[in-house]
Amino acid sequence: MSRTPFVGGNFKCTGTASSLTTLIKSFNGSITGLGDAVEVVIAPGTPYIPLVKAVAHSDIKVSAQNCVPKSGAYTGEVSAEQVKDLGLGYVILGHSERRHVFREVDADIRAKTKAALQQGLVVIACVGETLQDREAGKTEQVVLSQLKAATIGLSYAEWKNIVVAYEPVWAIGTGKVASPAQAQEVIAFIRKSLNQLVGDHVALQTRIIYGGSVNPKNVDSLWQQKDIDGFLVGGASTKPEFSVIVKATLKAKL
Repeated sequence: MSRTPFVGGNFKCTGTASSLTTLIKSFNGSITGLGDAVEVVIAPGTPYIPLVKAVAHSDIKVSAQNCVPKSGAYTGEVSAEQVKDLGLGYVILGHSERRHVFREVDADIRAKTKAALQQGLVVIACVGETLQDREAGKTEQVVLSQLKAATIGLSYAEWKNIVVAYEPVWAIGTGKVASPAQAQEVIAFIRKSLNQLVGDHVALQTRIIYGGSVNPKNVDSLWQQKDIDGFLVGGASTKPEFSVIVKATLKAKL
């Protein structure tokens, strides 16, 4: 089954109106003619979502970086309903910074995932181990636990709106990157687990992407791996070089 490559850019808490306008205009000039070959989605900070949506051309979609399950008395938060109301089709959930900085647990991420799917959003569901987990030989245990907690019980229709992002915590923002073989090993494990937990149809259709210091220098070698369907890019997505990663993805697709 052919899976459309997915390249996401997580801007995190960076940028200003001026810098983001300049950045998106550079993307508009270099990320063109994608059609249905590659799905490109960028996630600016919440205050800049309307600006980025207005500036980006139609080949570049916009995502929220997070949401809470419902609207209400949750000062400073954005609900799944509001994400949908903003005209967005995507949300990143379970990112390691949400887990480790803001202390979100699996139950929080499960509730958010359910709410986002009910709104018709595509969920970029992040899983990944810490360096301590990896050194203790617990990578598969941790990744599987996070995956199951976020997605157990989803219907076949809901699985069509899930993109799994494997992001080893030790490779996020550190300049370190999992070797292509390490990334492939874990992503292949995730696909095998989906086969066992949900079924072959879901394992074959679900896009599983890699995140963790992805940059123009390592993107080609990562793309050579069998089970990697794209990337969730952090720091490099806030620079014009993001277009190089997209172009490498388009070349790999062709």
